[in-house]
Amino acid sequence: MTQAVELRRNVNAAYSDAAAHPDGPHPFPVGRAFAEAVGYSAEILNRAPAISVEAFTGVSNVSVFAEIAGGARVLDLGCGAGLDSLIAADRAGGAGHVVGMDFSASMLERARQARFESGAEQVWFCRADAERLPLPDGSIDVALVNGIFNLNPDRAAIFRELGRVVRPGGAVYAAELILREPLSPDQRQSESNWFA
Repeated sequence: MTQAVELRRNVNAAYSDAAAHPDGPHPFPVGRAFAEAVGYSAEILNRAPAISVEAFTGVSNVSVFAEIAGGARVLDLGCGAGLDSLIAADRAGGAGHVVGMDFSASMLERARQARFESGAEQVWFCRADAERLPLPDGSIDVALVNGIFNLNPDRAAIFRELGRVVRPGGAVYAAELILREPLSPDQRQSESNWFA
C-alpha cells in the first residue's frame, strides 16, 4: 500500500471514529468546547443541531468570517458533521444553495441528520473526494474549506478542483493548521502526528 493511500485510509478511519464516538479519545480535538475555542459563538452553537456540534472537527470558524451573500451557491468541502454547511445555509438564505462534501460516510450520516433537524432544505450532502468534485465548472460562488489540506497529500489536485468549480469572481475561504517550526525526527515518525 502506498503512503498516500495508507494516509487516506487512516484519516478516513479517524474521522469516522470521531463521528461514531465524538466523546472518545482522538488524535485531534472534537466537539463543542473546541468549536468555541476556534471562534464559534455560543449563540450559533446553541441554534445548531447538537449532532453536528458534538462531532465538530474543523480548525477555524470559516463559515462565520466568510462573506456569504443572500442567494449564494456554497460548497463546504470536507463538511464533516455539517456545522459550517448549516451556518452557510442560514447566511445564504432560502434562495441560496449549499452542498457539503466529505469522504467519511459516518460524518455524512450526522450531517444529513443535522439537516433534517434544522429543516435546512437548501442543503445537500454527498460523499466525494476533494480531488474529484462532482460539480459543474463555475457552479459555486463561495467555497469553504475548514482544515482538509493537511490531511491530503494531493493538495495540487484540490486547488485545481476548487479553481474549476468556483465561478470567476467567486471566493474560497480556507483555514488550516500550520507548523510554527519544524517537527523533530521523533515527532515526524510518530503515528500520533499523522494529521500535522
